[in-house]
Amino acid sequence: MVTLVQTLTDHTDDVNCCAFSSTYLASCSLDKTIRLYLLKDFSELPFSPLKGHSYGVHSCCFSSCGKFLASSSTDGMTVLWNPHSGEKLATLKQPSESPVRVCKFSHDSNYLISGAADGTVALWDVRWKKLRRTSSVEDGSVIACDFSPGGNYFVTGSTSGELTIWDCQMKCLLNVKTAHDLGVTCCEFSPQSIDGEMDNSGSQCFLIASCGQDNKINFWIMSHEDLAGCQLRLRCSLDHHTAPVLSCCFSPDGQILVSGSVDKSVIIWNSSSGAPLYTLTQHKRYVTACAFARDLPLIATGSMDKSVNIWRIGFINNSGDDFSEKFRHSVQHWSEDEVCSWLSAEELQELVVVFKSNNIDGQELLNLTKENLEKDLKVESLGLRNKALRKIADLKAKMESICAGVPDEFLCPIAREIMTDPVIASDGYSYEREAIESWINTKRRTSPMTNKPLESSLITPNRTLKMAIDRWIEAREVLQMPANQGCN
Repeated sequence: MVTLVQTLTDHTDDVNCCAFSSTYLASCSLDKTIRLYLLKDFSELPFSPLKGHSYGVHSCCFSSCGKFLASSSTDGMTVLWNPHSGEKLATLKQPSESPVRVCKFSHDSNYLISGAADGTVALWDVRWKKLRRTSSVEDGSVIACDFSPGGNYFVTGSTSGELTIWDCQMKCLLNVKTAHDLGVTCCEFSPQSIDGEMDNSGSQCFLIASCGQDNKINFWIMSHEDLAGCQLRLRCSLDHHTAPVLSCCFSPDGQILVSGSVDKSVIIWNSSSGAPLYTLTQHKRYVTACAFARDLPLIATGSMDKSVNIWRIGFINNSGDDFSEKFRHSVQHWSEDEVCSWLSAEELQELVVVFKSNNIDGQELLNLTKENLEKDLKVESLGLRNKALRKIADLKAKMESICAGVPDEFLCPIAREIMTDPVIASDGYSYEREAIESWINTKRRTSPMTNKPLESSLITPNRTLKMAIDRWIEAREVLQMPANQGCN
C-alpha cells in the first residue's frame, strides 16, 4: 500500500529536485530557492527558504554525515549550506562558469561532483571546499551523476545519451555513447553492491539505473577488474512509462526503484524482477524528481505543478523486511553525527556538544536513562533531561509501531503484499491475481520464483489459501490489530 500523506505547495515555480537526510526533506525549484522541512511533521524550518542563487536551482542533495546540503543552479554556482541553521558555508564556482545542472556527494561525504551544461565535470574537496579535479564529456550537457556505494567510482549521464564511468582521479574508465536515445535524464547506483557471479568475472559488481528521453529505464551491471578494465552490461529495460522518464531513485536496500515521468505518473518497481508494483497519478504536470527517505518508509516526488508529494510505503520488500523494520535497524546504527542531527531537529541543540564529546551513537541513544543523563553526561537542567527522555521515548514508540509479522505464505512473491485474490500459476506457486497476470502479460514466460519457463499461462484460484488469509485477518481484527498490507 502506498498512501499520500502530505502535499507541500510552497514553491512558486517548477520543483526540480528533492532530497532526504535523516531529519530533513529539501526541495529546490526554478523559483531560485531551496526549502527545508522537518520529517517529523513536515513543518518548514524557520530559516527556510534558502536564498543564495540568482537563477533557478536544478539540484540539491545532503551529505551522508548530515552536515552539508548542496545546491546547484543556472547561475554556475554550487552552494554548500549548513542544513541545521541555513548558513551558507561556501560557494563553489564551476570552472567553466557554465550553468550547473546536477550535484552529488560521495558516500563518505568527502567529495562532491558537479556537472554543467557545457559538459564539464568538477570534483570538489568538501572539507577544504576547493576544486580537486575537472574534466568533461565529449558531447552534451551533464545532467545526471552518482557515486558508487564504495565511493571509488562515479557515473555521469548527458543529454547526448552517454553514460560515462569515472574513477576518483577523474580518469574516464568507460563511455557508453548510446545508453539512451535522445539523452540521459538521471542515473543512480543501487546502494548495495552485487555478486560478481552475475557476469562470471568474480569481480565486485554494481547495479546502475538510468532513465532517459526514450521513455525507458535501463538497468546496467557495472564491473571493474584491473586487467579486464571497466565493463557495463545492459541487464534489462523497463518501458511502462509512456513519455520521457525524468528521475529515478533506489530504496536504501536497493530492492525498490521509483521513477517519475513526463506522463505525470510515478511508478514503483521491484528492482529485482522489474515488475511494476504501483502507479501513482496525483501530480498534474511532469514529475521531475523523486527521492527515498533513508530511515523512514517515505518517498518524495516533485513536479512542474510546483508541488512536492510525500508518500508512505506500506509494502514488504524482497528480502522479507518491511520498511519500518529498516527504520528500527537504522536508528540502532545511527552514527554520532546522525544522533546530533536528530538532537538539532528535536530542538535539543544544547545537548549536541555533550553527546558528541561522549560518543553517543544510535545504540547508546536508545539505552540512555535518567541516571545516565544526570550522573554520566552531567546534564544539570532537570527540564532539559526530561525533554530529552520524552523525545527518546517518542523515538522508541515510533520504532515499536512497526507492523506485526505477516506469515510469508500470505504474501505475493511479486508484490510482497498480503494477497486478496490468490491464484496458483503453472509453476505451482501462489500469487496475487493482478500481479501474476501483469507479469504474464508483459510477455514473461518464466516463473517469478524459479526463472524456469512456465508450462502454461493458465491460473486457478487458491481458495484454501484465501480462506486462511481471511481467517487470519479476522483474528487480528478481534484483537483490535487491523491487518494492513504494510505499515501505515
